[in-house]
Parts: sequence; C-alpha cells; structure tokens
Amino acid sequence: MGARRKARELALQMLFENDVAGTPPADMFQRSADLQNVSEGLRNFTKRLVAGTLEHRETLDALISRQADHWRLMRMPIVDRNILRMALFELLHEPETPRPVVIDEALEIAKRRSSQFINGILDGVLKSGRAGFAET
Repeated sequence: MGARRKARELALQMLFENDVAGTPPADMFQRSADLQNVSEGLRNFTKRLVAGTLEHRETLDALISRQADHWRLMRMPIVDRNILRMALFELLHEPETPRPVVIDEALEIAKRRSSQFINGILDGVLKSGRAGFAET
C-alpha cells in the first residue's frame, strides 16, 4: 500500500467515526496511534483530508445527493458516503493530486464494497460540471 493511500485509509477511519459517533477531529488526531506512526507529511495530509472533508461536508453532500439519483445520502453505506466525501474534497481542494489518481484511490479503497457506485457518482459529478471545475 502506498503512503498516501495509508493516509487516505486513516482519514476514512476518522470520517467514519465522526459520522457514527460525532467524535471531533482533534480528539481523533490526538489518540490515533496509527496517525502518530506516519511521517509528518502524511500526518498533515491525513489531517487536511479529515478537517477539510468535515468543513465542506454540506457542500460535498449536496453534490453527492444531486448525482445519486434514487439514493438518499443517509441510506448509503457509511463507508461509501465517506469515501465519496473525501474523494470529492480532494478533487475540489487538493489540486496537486491528479484527478484520475483521486478516483483510482477511492476505487481501490472501496474495492471490496461498491466500487461501481463510487465510480458512477465521482464520474457523474466530473462530467456534469457540478463540482465547479472544467472537464479535462
């Protein structure tokens, strides 16, 4: 597993916990032994993903909801909706990461779950221009 994927996996765990239990990011950052055992750069990337996804959750959820015909956000599997939130945050707010890499990483993380659903939503948002960036 690549280093940035490890950071994304850690971020996903924290987003899941926040979604289920409402745990504040600072509490999760402080007590995560896994987070303490990665390099400072990966620790910062993980924290940016978590904090940014939570900060922009309302906008991200609106994008997902508009794209996910016949799927209410709260009825989606918790892991899937957090993978989508995190990937969309990265697409919109981490421009140094190539878009195909973000989508590939989201699909790899979701591989054992519902990768077609994740791919459909992310691809649909990109194609519809709803995310606020031009198609490439």
